[in-house]
Amino acid sequence: MKRLAVLTVLLAVGAVSISLAQQQQQQRPPAALEIQKVKDNLYMITGGGGNTAAFVTDKGVVVVDTKLPGLGPSILEKIKSVTDKPVTMVINTHTHGDHVGSNNAFTGNVEFIAQENCKAGMEKMPAFQSEEGKKFLPGKTYKDKLSVLSGKDKIDLYYFGRGHTGGDSFVVFPALRVMHAGDMFAFSKGLPIIDISNGGSGLEYPKSLMKAAAGIKGVDSVIPGHSAVTNWAEFKEYGDFMQEFVAAVEQAKKAGKTVDQAAADLKLPEKYKDYNLSRGKAAVAALYGELK
Repeated sequence: MKRLAVLTVLLAVGAVSISLAQQQQQQRPPAALEIQKVKDNLYMITGGGGNTAAFVTDKGVVVVDTKLPGLGPSILEKIKSVTDKPVTMVINTHTHGDHVGSNNAFTGNVEFIAQENCKAGMEKMPAFQSEEGKKFLPGKTYKDKLSVLSGKDKIDLYYFGRGHTGGDSFVVFPALRVMHAGDMFAFSKGLPIIDISNGGSGLEYPKSLMKAAAGIKGVDSVIPGHSAVTNWAEFKEYGDFMQEFVAAVEQAKKAGKTVDQAAADLKLPEKYKDYNLSRGKAAVAALYGELK
């Protein structure tokens, strides 16, 4: 009886703890978003997932990436703080939920655009499988390059191959000499996530970055997927960094090292000493999977 009483108390305490945890989760305030000016008519909205770009054109606002689910109203609120124009276009750089999660907040006469492989990935996501959800899938896709709008409002979209996923877009605003790189360049000084299940490739990653660096002209400033605005030189250096990383992992594999050994022994040139290698083991594992 005594044991039963103790068990009953423990179960009751556990139930209360779970209830309180659920209430705290429900009461947790939404992610705080911040908006900053990048160039004339171009803004970056941070917080709540990937960096969102808001480009104010003559016809309306073009949004690049929509963050985590539920943050659409907050994104729209930030946009309204700089313009009265409606959102007329949403570009998704890739399929991950922290970049496409709030597509459903952009209703009305809004055009959704993405690279064709990105759309294929989005179609597998539960949020886009209902009849209502399908309305927020990209209605326009492209294979290698697409230009939309014209003049000072022109936007160029490029796809140079697999990397973070299998359908990552680079979004360029030529008149402003700015590029949104999505998560192909998520953190300007750190290893990326390589999402093999969504078509990503560690082996192809540096090749795709270098193709982008060679194929895109006239860019000075770069909006990464998650970190602060940086410059073209750092973007180009990131391609070199990834090439050095892949070469080091390939050498470790040839030497018969395990994933753990390769990650622990990882040595890159001194110029990359400030790079964050905390994702080293996961990135090495992804590459080892491709090198079989």
